[in-house]
Amino acid sequence: MFMRNVIFVVVMLLLAFMFVSCEKESMIEVEKTQSLPDVQQKAKTSDDAALKSGPGLPFTLTDNYIVEFSGSVEQLSEAVSLLDGTVDEVFSEISLAKVTGLTNANAKLLSKVKSVKTVARDISVQWIDPDANLVEEHIGENESFWPYQWGPVAISAPQAWDAGYTGEGVRVAVIDGGISSAHLDLDDNIDFNYSASFVPGMNFDEDTDDFRHASHVAGIIAAEDNNLGTIGIAPNATIVSVKVLDGGSGSFANIIQGILYAAMEADADVINMSLGGYLPKNDDISHLKNALIKALNYANHLGVTVVASAGNDAIDMDHVGPWIHVPGDLEQAINVSATGPVDFAFGATNFDRPASYTNYGQRVIDFAAPGGDYVSLSDYWFYDMILSPSSVDAGGSWYGFAAGTSMATPHVAGVAALIIEKTGGNLNPAQVEVLLKQSADDLGKPGKDDYYGHGRVNAYKAVTQ
Repeated sequence: MFMRNVIFVVVMLLLAFMFVSCEKESMIEVEKTQSLPDVQQKAKTSDDAALKSGPGLPFTLTDNYIVEFSGSVEQLSEAVSLLDGTVDEVFSEISLAKVTGLTNANAKLLSKVKSVKTVARDISVQWIDPDANLVEEHIGENESFWPYQWGPVAISAPQAWDAGYTGEGVRVAVIDGGISSAHLDLDDNIDFNYSASFVPGMNFDEDTDDFRHASHVAGIIAAEDNNLGTIGIAPNATIVSVKVLDGGSGSFANIIQGILYAAMEADADVINMSLGGYLPKNDDISHLKNALIKALNYANHLGVTVVASAGNDAIDMDHVGPWIHVPGDLEQAINVSATGPVDFAFGATNFDRPASYTNYGQRVIDFAAPGGDYVSLSDYWFYDMILSPSSVDAGGSWYGFAAGTSMATPHVAGVAALIIEKTGGNLNPAQVEVLLKQSADDLGKPGKDDYYGHGRVNAYKAVTQ
């Protein structure tokens, strides 16, 4: 099941509770005019362990099938029609189609057609759980919540901004749920013309997730430098919102369609996928994994760098048996683990501790980045999390604290955007990853290790080395 394992945190503001969900992420929402030190908070933990038969959560079978074919679309449509089905979507670039209306028996018959390679029942997955004198000033330090943003400091983003790199001209697609398009810290950086939804009946900026995980992720990447709220790692990058989930759930077909759209019509340079879930390595579901790989390969071929979250179950993915966490563990994506301080509110400056929840494994982790944590016993433990835009309502634009690899991933996507800006968009994903590797701070064991991969990303080194 695809899952943003999350710890839910409920924050009380003026006696009003706002519930938020994220990837075993802790969440606190604050209205932009609220004084953060005055926030009263309490926590609620959601542990899905009772649902697990391994690291994976149960999924829901859909009525759709993903079909890989080798012949023409016309041949496929004819074969499907004879079996009382309908070709609903065709992903011709990767020879896949979404087919509806088949019975199980007719799906098996379709798999025997000469021009059909595989037929896999699609599933709906919970990809995201219900997170002076004249002094030179770093841009962003005049943002009202800047003192609470330890993430950009941890990866030397202010120095990268001072060097002249802000993500200008770079397009980052956020494949997620619905983004809060009216948020004061996001609206000017969203491409409204190319943002799109692949969830039937919903616009790209709608979601049943009140917290708006997609907004939080987008804000970490590119919250504006506008003297309001927070600032993103690439504050002048363009965000393309690609909605494939609602309430954190969505099918493989949605995800595949979103990837292809982001890479082609939306012309993204970077895709951020702060989502993921566990699949058995050897199973009929492997056909769905292979379909996802085809979509990611196609995006890579078009020059799109894909960044994904490693997962938040504190699992050693090198020794997890028959399970794989997708898309992060796949070769086509840069897989990101999370780091975070303990007691930032009391002056802690070690931002590079592996987060208590992060998945790890030398084989699968590529880089680490700030994701926050929630293990402090102090009353201000939530300052150890990541603050970013969340929802919008009649009261205004809200911000939330969250912790998870969902939060670490957009830090890396933001640094990738800075690299692409510097190089004029002429790098392929492998070259972007090489520059990330060469500029990362090597932490933990020398070389590639379990928790940091090649190291914790460094924005300044990435644009100056």
